[in-house]
Amino acid sequence: MTIFIFLFGSAIGSFLNVLIDRLSENQSIMGRSHCDFCGKKLTWFDLVPIFSFLTLGGKSRCCHKKLSWQYPLVELTTGIAFVLIFKDSLVFKTVFIAGIVSCFIVIFVSDFKYHLISDWILWALFGFSLLFKVLTPISSVFPSQAGIHVLSQIVSDVLSGLIVAAPIFLIYFVTRERAMGLGDVLLSAITGFLLGWPMGFVAIYIAFVTGAIYGIVLLAIHRKKLKSHIAFGPFIIIGALVMLYYGKEIISVVEKIY
Repeated sequence: MTIFIFLFGSAIGSFLNVLIDRLSENQSIMGRSHCDFCGKKLTWFDLVPIFSFLTLGGKSRCCHKKLSWQYPLVELTTGIAFVLIFKDSLVFKTVFIAGIVSCFIVIFVSDFKYHLISDWILWALFGFSLLFKVLTPISSVFPSQAGIHVLSQIVSDVLSGLIVAAPIFLIYFVTRERAMGLGDVLLSAITGFLLGWPMGFVAIYIAFVTGAIYGIVLLAIHRKKLKSHIAFGPFIIIGALVMLYYGKEIISVVEKIY
């Protein structure tokens, strides 16, 4: 069963690679895959997740150009993520978390590679987050009571999203998009909606800390200059994932300290 889930996840990862590259280039996600270099349509045995990349030696079969390691890494990461996610016995919960994590992977790679976060993926992320909030509790409480509980929780989470996004929006507004983009604002708002308060705020704090460490390391090794732009979306994703899986434990530790 674990092998099947991994293979399924890696296949999803292959589709995520399509989303990462095509949405960032404003291309249609429909149609057969083709070589990035010569444009030749690829056959099915060129598209087997991870395996095709390894058997081809990391090169295109048709023109022998070197392929990016992004493709097998995204497929491997998604496969492993799905195995970890689907260990949970709650079907609703695992399906929506798998969707959320898939969107996170697309945003992480596309923002890191292209400095662009697709609106379509943000909408998908919000949709999965909303369904996770609405449908997951229904499986464990009576429908007559769940409606009231879910409605009040959704309102609370919307407010949490606005609060969490406020500092990012302020930076975006003051710097006129030079430090933060609108995609960062929307991503932080969805993170706040998904995690609620105060976990969403802690996720943004983690994003700032990890982003600062990354920037300092790049400056130290002369890979970036002081005024160079660094994508912030990947660090929001890191903070969101940390709080999604370890949020309760982290909040508990913080409460004991303060």
